[in-house]
Amino acid sequence: MAWFYLSIAIVSEVIGTLALKSSDGFTHLPSSTLCIIAYSIAFYCLSLVVKDVSVGIAYAIWSGAGIVLITALSALLFKQIPDFAALVGMTLIIAGVIVINIFSKSVSH
Repeated sequence: MAWFYLSIAIVSEVIGTLALKSSDGFTHLPSSTLCIIAYSIAFYCLSLVVKDVSVGIAYAIWSGAGIVLITALSALLFKQIPDFAALVGMTLIIAGVIVINIFSKSVSH
């Protein structure tokens, strides 16, 4: 169940961050409200995840997946295209998450 909650936490964090961009410094009420709700869901679900998964592993996966998804969606929605260095960095993040999931004894499947 922890991995299900981690998925919800990741999706909620991505929604919250995209809403944060649209909130225009918390001056746009609907986007600001969505941001607060999405981050609340993300942190609540993450708090459930760390009951069963080490906090370092959970956070690495949560933040790594969030970075990659937010960057991809920002490119599509806001035309914020990452440069080559950003793409290399995100590739390393994805590789790190894969290595953690496959080889770390800290992860229980």
